[in-house]
Amino acid sequence: MTLQHPHVTVEEFEKVLAQPENKDRLLELINGEIVEKVPTEKHGELTLALGAAIRAHVVKHKLGRVGVEIRHQLPTDKRNSRLPDISFISGKRASVEHGSVRQMPDLAVELMSPDDTLEEAKDKAHYYLLNGSQKVWLLDWKKKQIWVCTADDEVVPNEGDTLDGGDVLPGFKLAVADIFADPMGE
Repeated sequence: MTLQHPHVTVEEFEKVLAQPENKDRLLELINGEIVEKVPTEKHGELTLALGAAIRAHVVKHKLGRVGVEIRHQLPTDKRNSRLPDISFISGKRASVEHGSVRQMPDLAVELMSPDDTLEEAKDKAHYYLLNGSQKVWLLDWKKKQIWVCTADDEVVPNEGDTLDGGDVLPGFKLAVADIFADPMGE
């Protein structure tokens, strides 16, 4: 849901974030527009399921840091402050305790909301890839599809295929069907 017209700068956006009434809201700045993320139960379930699988692999192999809804903002970009649903940054570094991570994640994962279009999701992927991300996964739970995007390629594995972390998340493999499986077995 877009809250304000375009042309908001990161500095103005940070003032909006600091307002007490916005303390518990998930706001991001996308090309100068303040957008509120309003996750559904299904969105939360899938984010947790995939995020937990990625985190378990990352911790086991000491690959880096993974989290959900972590703000990423490039110092040179005055119109964007992004909140990927799941982000992974490889390597050893201190965890950011205040403010944004000052780089894009190596892997950004976005779960499409029911009102998101594929074009909007691909625009997000394009932004991440142009600004330092090596891989982006776009999940559409309605269609049970994942778009695996890199700077050079876009692949849509079938439900019977395996999602592979490749060079970004070495050794990570997860059946696509397991990502979309209903926890209640229905």
